Amino acid sequence: MLADFIFTLPGILLLIGSGVWMTHELGYSLSELNWLTISLALFALTGLLWLTVLLPSQRAMIKHSRQALDSGTLGPAYQRASRVWDLFGIIAVILPLLILYFMTTK
Repeated sequence: MLADFIFTLPGILLLIGSGVWMTHELGYSLSELNWLTISLALFALTGLLWLTVLLPSQRAMIKHSRQALDSGTLGPAYQRASRVWDLFGIIAVILPLLILYFMTTK
C-alpha cells in the first residue's frame, strides 16, 4: 500500500494535470459528452473504486492475515475480503483498458 501512495498517486495526479492542460491547449471541450469526457468519467470511476472498495479490502486482508499468524489459517473474513478485491480489481483493470480504447480510437 505504501508503494501505491509513493508511486501511483503522484503518477495519477501528473496524468490528470497534464491531460487537462493538453486538452485545454488543443481546444477540446470538457463541457460536452464526447470521448474525452467519457474517458475522464471512467477514470474518476476507477479512482472511486480504488478508494471505496479496493483499499479497504486490501487493509482488511492485511489485518486478517496478521490474525492468521496466531491461528495458523486464513479465516472466512480474509477469504471474503480477497474475493471482493479480486472481483473489483478485475473491474479496476478493465476500466483503464476502456479508457485506452477511447483515447486511441477517438
